[in-house]
Amino acid sequence: QVHPVESGGGLVQAGGSLRLSCAASGRTFGSYIMGWFRQAPGKEREFVASINRHGDMTRYADSVKGRFTISRDNAKNTGYLQMNSLKPEDTAVYYCAADYSGSYLQIGHYDYHYWGQGTQVTVSS
Repeated sequence: QVHPVESGGGLVQAGGSLRLSCAASGRTFGSYIMGWFRQAPGKEREFVASINRHGDMTRYADSVKGRFTISRDNAKNTGYLQMNSLKPEDTAVYYCAADYSGSYLQIGHYDYHYWGQGTQVTVSS
């Protein structure tokens, strides 16, 4: 098992940037695909981005494509989400997720079995 722990959330003005980190303890992080999801109040949890085990294949939601970048450093057991050109509609709790089987192409939250506790990102207008 892995135990993801997110950090790096906060309050930022529209147009600003934040970098979220996901530190994973437990089994070798490089054996897991990794994804980022977010959930705004009153809304369902939605896919943001995912990355394969080697870190050379990624997938993004259309709403963040060109603004967010997912990456990972398996030597540090850590994943990242660089968020640029933030908008008020990006405000949500952001979750890091991991899964041992499956593909980075999967975008359903039910496809991931290991979750962090979430970190709040608030973008002011």
